[in-house]
Order: sequence, then C-alpha cells, then structure tokens
Amino acid sequence: MPDFEFLQNPISKKWVILSPRRAKRPDVALGIEPVCPFCIGKESEGKEVYRFPEVSNTPWLVRVVNNKFPFAPIHEIIIHSPDHHKNFGELPQTSTELILKTYRQRYNQHLGKGQVYIFHNRQEKAGESLPHPHTQLAVVPEEIKLDIPRLATFTEMSVAAADQKVHATNHFVIFCPRTSQWPDETWIAPKQRGRAFGEITDEEIKDLAFVLSRLIQIFDLRHGLEFPFNFYIYPGGDWYLRIIPRVKVLGGFEIGTGVYINTQDPTETIIFIKEHFDKPNEEKIKTLHRARYHKRV
Repeated sequence: MPDFEFLQNPISKKWVILSPRRAKRPDVALGIEPVCPFCIGKESEGKEVYRFPEVSNTPWLVRVVNNKFPFAPIHEIIIHSPDHHKNFGELPQTSTELILKTYRQRYNQHLGKGQVYIFHNRQEKAGESLPHPHTQLAVVPEEIKLDIPRLATFTEMSVAAADQKVHATNHFVIFCPRTSQWPDETWIAPKQRGRAFGEITDEEIKDLAFVLSRLIQIFDLRHGLEFPFNFYIYPGGDWYLRIIPRVKVLGGFEIGTGVYINTQDPTETIIFIKEHFDKPNEEKIKTLHRARYHKRV
C-alpha cells in the first residue's frame, strides 16, 4: 500500500486522505517518544532539504527535512531552532523572523506544484506528535478541494468585518470574526490584500513575527502554561494566518454536522487582546516562562 491515498466520497464529494503508515510515527500522546530526531547531533536522520544558514558546516538556526510519514506528495518539517523547548512567545523575535522567512522560502520553492499549506501544532491536544517545536508544510494536488474559509472581499467587508478590527500594526490587521468556530480564534490579515504568502516582504515578516509572538503570549496569560493551539496560512491568494486555540473538545453534534458551537463571544476576545497587546503584563509573562522552564527540567 502507498504511504497515502486521496479518496473522494462519491456522495458528498468531500476528500479524505487514507494514510495508515502515519499511525506508526512517534507520538508523545501515545507514549512513544524517541530520542529527539530534531535536536543538534541528529542531522543525519531524515533528508535535509534546506537550512539557514545554508552553509553546511555552519551551525544551523532553522532546518527543513522531509517528513518520514507523509500524507501528501511533498510533505516537509520546518524545525524552528536547535532549542528543544522554546517556541513562539519564548524565542527572540529575530528567531521568529527566521522561521517566517523559511516559510516564505519553502512556499516559493514549491509554488506551482500544488496547494502549499503551512500549519503548526502545539501540544498533544492540538496534534503535536513530537515536542521539539516545528511546523509542517504539505503540497496538496490542485484537484483536491480544501474546505478553508477565505477572507472577505472589499465589497463584502463592510458587512462581514465591520466590527472585527482589533488592532492595526504597520502592515497587519488582527480580528476575531463573529462567525468564529473556536473560542478565542484570531485572524491576522495583511493590509496589502490580493497576494499569496510568498509575496510577503521582509518588513512585513518583521511585523508578523512581533504580532504572532505577542498574541501567543496573550493567550498564554489567558489559558495558562503552554495552551494547545493550531495555526495555518491560507494556501491560495489573499493570504492570512488563522490561530485556533484548542481549548474545547468537539462534541457529536459538531463532528456529525460540521456546525460548530462557539462558547466564547468573539467580542470578549477582542477586548482581552486590546487590553494586553500594547501593554502586556511583562512580569506575568516572565513568571510563565520561568514556570515552563522548571516544569521541563
């Protein structure tokens, strides 16, 4: 049997991926955690396809390897840093900028090969199988329809986003849609619309690195130590980044119908972000980081 197979339901026309081999991958949720394959000294494990700096005899800051348990024709793992523990919210902003620049490099490397989908899982409840911080990139064939919400067009925005603006930085707008499916779901959209993610500039990356780190720090304050979340980058044109805190468990109604029940008013999320974005509780953030460190050691 191949590593994966795309199957379309003949009635609903929705797609699924059959990939039994992925059940054999190391998974901390199942108590299967090998010596970390992403740490320094394990560079020979897995085929490396990119690193920064690109000089092979220089210590790496970000690495990209092929996923050993792929579910798509191209499936890569972007290892955020040599640090086994620190992730967004704890890494210095320059490190987050390098990660985002690597996203851009890999996105453009695979442009034209299919739908380039970049996604990040943090913690077991959000699907993280190995704890060393990393992001995944999968290139899905164009004929596979991905059911992903898009941004409102300029014509639609007066209705869809009239009360959604939270905070504007130099290059981005942060908002929580009234139709959010998850508590504290937050979207980051560039002010310059109509472009694919691969067109993001260095200045925008610097801004996005700050926004992403700050939002995660804010939600750490709200939900406690290392709350689980996912984020993804919209794979088509008019890109955005969507953060989904995994602070609830889907029930039978939601799984069966595809209709989500959001137990958190997005307006309240907006208020909380506004209160902490420009003037975060730095001392409480430092306390969280110290507690996280002592928990790990």
